[in-house]
Amino acid sequence: MPAGTSQEATALSLGNRLALERTRIAYERTLMAWVRTATSMITFGFSVYKFFDFELDPVDRLTSAIGPREFGLSLIVIGLITLLVGHVEHRRDLRVLARDYPAMPLSGTRLVQALVGIFGSVTLIAVILRI
Repeated sequence: MPAGTSQEATALSLGNRLALERTRIAYERTLMAWVRTATSMITFGFSVYKFFDFELDPVDRLTSAIGPREFGLSLIVIGLITLLVGHVEHRRDLRVLARDYPAMPLSGTRLVQALVGIFGSVTLIAVILRI
């Protein structure tokens, strides 16, 4: 083995590995913040739609510039866009981190994000179809 090329030199030091792990966990927390914000927007949009759908008379719905359905749809779409932006940012950050941390574990947060995305899509369809 040539001088200066030992197994310890190629492996990450404990301090560097822990620093990369803290960075990865920070990225996971950031994605969860995106997911939490998107979930809030989606559920609030659906709640507004359903609440005012029960409360307003059909005549009142026709005279307003923007009704509860349109407002709810807007919030749900904003929530889904927020989820997409969070996904793109998280994916970009993990790709950069993977260059220095090839043994990085898989992200479990992406499963939560996918479930919220499915939930949001179903909610969007329900509001569009007036279910």
